[in-house]
Amino acid sequence: MKLSSLLERIQYVLLQGNIDQEISTVVYDSRKAEQNSLFICIRGAVADGHKYVPDVIAKGARALIVEEAVEAPEDVTVIQVEDSRYAMAFISAAYFGYPAEKLKTIGITGTKGKTTTTYMVKSILENAGHKVGLIGTIEAIIGEKTIPAANTTPESYVIQEYFRQMVDAGCDSVVMEVSSQGLMLHRTQGFVFDYGIFTNIEPDHIGPNEHRDFEHYLSCKAMLLKQCRVGIVNRDDEHFDSIVEGHTCELETYGFSAEADLRAEDARLVSGKGYLGIAYHVRGLMDFPVEIDIPGKFSIYNSLTAIAICRHFGVTEDNIVRALKVAKVKGRIEMIKVSDDFTLMIDYAHNAMALESLLTTLREYHPHRLVCLFGCGGNRSRLRRYEMGEVSGKLADLTIITSDNPRNEEPQAIIDDIKTGMAKTDGKYVEIIDRKEAIAYAIHHGEPGDIIVLAGKGHEDYQEIKGKKYPMDERVLIADILAGK
Repeated sequence: MKLSSLLERIQYVLLQGNIDQEISTVVYDSRKAEQNSLFICIRGAVADGHKYVPDVIAKGARALIVEEAVEAPEDVTVIQVEDSRYAMAFISAAYFGYPAEKLKTIGITGTKGKTTTTYMVKSILENAGHKVGLIGTIEAIIGEKTIPAANTTPESYVIQEYFRQMVDAGCDSVVMEVSSQGLMLHRTQGFVFDYGIFTNIEPDHIGPNEHRDFEHYLSCKAMLLKQCRVGIVNRDDEHFDSIVEGHTCELETYGFSAEADLRAEDARLVSGKGYLGIAYHVRGLMDFPVEIDIPGKFSIYNSLTAIAICRHFGVTEDNIVRALKVAKVKGRIEMIKVSDDFTLMIDYAHNAMALESLLTTLREYHPHRLVCLFGCGGNRSRLRRYEMGEVSGKLADLTIITSDNPRNEEPQAIIDDIKTGMAKTDGKYVEIIDRKEAIAYAIHHGEPGDIIVLAGKGHEDYQEIKGKKYPMDERVLIADILAGK
């Protein structure tokens, strides 16, 4: 397509060349440059695209997007922009024919709840007859195709490519997780979300390679409310006023607060043979009872968020109730039926904050015993191991310490670090290095009324050891154990 068409929605300065030439491909990875490519010079954490200009020109690239002047032959068009990442979002949208304009777009940001809520929304809308694409932490789903995720929010080019594929696959809507990094790096520019959702915010992702402080983290997430038509925000969050400051969208709220537009009332815990759940009544903008087979107060928030979104699609109460009853998210409080006597679940909790939240929630169900099986990843912070050991020691009646992606470390050394944290508590524990053996121990020693949680792996289906990933899906391990393999 014509270079001029790719540039039609951005501001730029033409340093040399002309914009009437044909462009074959748009690339931001120099290795993918080819004859007649447009190469976008991105400054990344590791590499600066400007340094690869000679390489891409040698491969036949005939147009460059730059933030600073570069040396290039006269027949190469050089276009200067203020921010290459921002420009790439709009160029990518144009390259794929503005597919977001053919979809209802839903973006969900927040510290917790993004993943579960996206799957709940997908479940509800599909139950009502919509065809829904999904982009998130676990995977992208396009029709029957699933693509494992590398980032929660992919680069803008990839987002637009997925949108194009969704339109071609007959999708009418897309729900996606929007990370603070994705917003900060302009990955979700190039279109306006129809609905932007802010679930909650807690200190997280703060460090030299992410956000300098909590205020910066919050401000990046709040950018979503300037990139959507309708904003839907958790009214209960203590930072609500800061979140909505400067918003440019029509605003709605949800939560337990009497001030919320959509409210959860009369919440109660539900339990049965081998499962845990929660029930509540929706009031305000809608009025009906809900019961879901996922435990915890945060499950109310996740489902209420999904209801607040799907309300805009004209989904009936019956469809919502039915869809929420069957909505499941791989590795997020995913209950696996192994016995009528006790409950077993898989969860991705892999740091102290997530593990504490999970175990605190499960304690509310007054189990006979709360059993927590987990390990910690190798070549990662040892502090995380101490903290997780201490959390499990305090909150679980029995901890089963095992392996979780030891990478290049010895599994026993990681377990010893976890035991250092355990030693600060009176918690009982056993250590079983082999994860399958550890899970078998948990199942075979399950007692009536127990809640057993396998924490840390969640949706992951591999074990990383000495630089190699080996297949290991806890669902498969459980099936093998039950089959006596």
